[in-house]
Parts: sequence; C-alpha cells; structure tokens
Amino acid sequence: MVTMLDVALRAGVSKATVSRVLNGIGQVKETTREQVFSAMEELGYRPNFLARSLANRSSNSVGLVVSTFDGFYFGRLLQQASRQTEVWGKQLIVTDGHDTPQKELEAVQMLVDRHCDAIVLYTRFMSERTLLSLMNSIKVPLVVINRDVSQARDRCVFFEQQDAAFKATDYLIQQGHRDIACITVPISTPTGQARLMGYRQALQKHSIAFSEDRVKYGDSSMELGHKLCQELLESRVPFTALFACNDDMALGASKALHQAGVRIPQDISLFGFDDAPSAQWLEPALSSVYLPIDNMIITAINQAIKLANGESLEAIPPFVGKLVLRDSVAPGPFYSLDKL
Repeated sequence: MVTMLDVALRAGVSKATVSRVLNGIGQVKETTREQVFSAMEELGYRPNFLARSLANRSSNSVGLVVSTFDGFYFGRLLQQASRQTEVWGKQLIVTDGHDTPQKELEAVQMLVDRHCDAIVLYTRFMSERTLLSLMNSIKVPLVVINRDVSQARDRCVFFEQQDAAFKATDYLIQQGHRDIACITVPISTPTGQARLMGYRQALQKHSIAFSEDRVKYGDSSMELGHKLCQELLESRVPFTALFACNDDMALGASKALHQAGVRIPQDISLFGFDDAPSAQWLEPALSSVYLPIDNMIITAINQAIKLANGESLEAIPPFVGKLVLRDSVAPGPFYSLDKL
C-alpha cells in the first residue's frame, strides 16, 4: 500500500509538506503543491480520509438529520442540501431521525461521533428546551431547521407557519367563504398547531365563529385526507371551502369530493399547503401555499458551516410563504358583499 511517506520521497519533500498539501493548511509553494499531486498520481496514492478525520477530529462533512425520507418535500430538501455542501467542498452525511425525539438525539450523537464539522437537524417533535440543551451540550455546531428556538435565533431556520395559514384562510374569506372546513397536519407538532392557529386567527379577524365540527385532525397523508373529507361530507356540516394543511391531504380530499359528486370549485373551493409539484397537475389545479424549502436548507447549510469556521453570525429572519392561486378556488356565497 502506498503511504504518505512514499509520496513525500517521490516528490522530494517532507511528509509534513505532503500533509499540509492534503489538508490545505500552511504555506506551500504552488510548484511544491504540483510536485505532491504529481507524485500522488504517479503512485496511485489515495488519502485515508477516515484516518485523517480521526486524527484531525474533522471529516470535512456536514451531517443532516431528517424526520423521514418520504415525499417530494424531503426529496427537494435532500437534493438541495447535497448541492450546497458540494459548493463548500464538503460531503453530506444523511440519517433518519424516525420522527421521534429520542431517535433524533441518537442520530445527532452518531454524527458527532463521525466528527462532522457541523450538523443540521430537521425536527418536528423535539421541544425547544431540548433543542437548546442539545446545542449547548455538543461540541459540533448545530443548526435547527423548521423550528424557532428563541434563545438561539442564529442557529434556527424556520418558516412563518401561522402567518401562511392565516393568509390562505383569509383569502378564502375574501373570496366570499364563511363556512370553511379544515384538515390539519399532525396536531401534536408545532407545525400542525401553528397552521391551525392561522386558520382560527383568520376566522377571528372576520368575526366568524370557530366550529370544531368543521375541523378534522390529519396525519399529512392522502389516505387520511380522503377519509376525513368523506367524514366531513357524511356529517352534513355545511362548508363551501376546505383548507387542507398540506397538499397530499388536499389531493385525498379532492378524490373524496369527486366521488361524492361535489364539483371543485363550483360547489366547494379547495386550498392546500406546500405547493407540491402535483398541485398544478390536479384537475382543477390546486391553489396552495409555496414554502421556500430550497432557500431554507441552503441558508441552514451555510449557517452551519460558518459556525464551524468560527464566524460570528446574526439571527436569521423567518422565511415567509406566498399564495399560489390556481383554479381550485371560486367566489363563495358572500363574495358580492361589500364588507365581509
């Protein structure tokens, strides 16, 4: 096996010089650098990156913990995370937190043991206190995506969930709908709670009474969106619009409405959340909330690496969504009123 010493002898330099070239540290003449790389190529030398990471306590990598690998949302997140770590000349190590705080903690610790330079954690269930404790207890810089930790804003990349849900519901009300049903994402998560609060906030703004009968608590899946919409229809509770707190459940609800002979948007308007690629292909095309996940994960990766480099950083402003209006919403029975 070719060693670093063999490369040093072939290049006519010291072993320490070869080490400086491989690690990109210290002052090395360009001609010397070229000699080292030429010697490596001639000898077929491949650096032992694992050994180097153990020696330097750095693997030149960024760890990413996600709650699941399913769905377009996490597919986009992983793709963009991989591209951004490459921009920094680092590798991305991805692991699954299995949507439980304990498994997420274990995943973070595994990445710490792998000597990642920085870690990005996407969590839906871990408490703010636990997140803050984790940031302070591990030696690797940790950035959290999808959560707001008020005492560590420079390490948090999050989205204004409540405001986005408020805007979607408010738009439906402005279009003349007052009887608006809602299917939530998991209400045990801060995301689910925030989106439901945005829905209720919009009703309150327009002095519309909140009705528990018009709310169904979902799990983000098309299957449950379909089932819960069927339950709404079977309950005979009146509604002229349905706000589904993610696009998958909106798609499931759409099928339930079509099966019941209910026309979209003539009979019931439908609004989703996330702006999945499938939203524009639904018939009629689904109005939704665009969530800037690409920019969020880019920001998180950049922030994590800057922290690892010892740079001082400021708090990251929360990201905001925008309404993407398509054909699934039509004016409701109160649209002609001057004041809703």
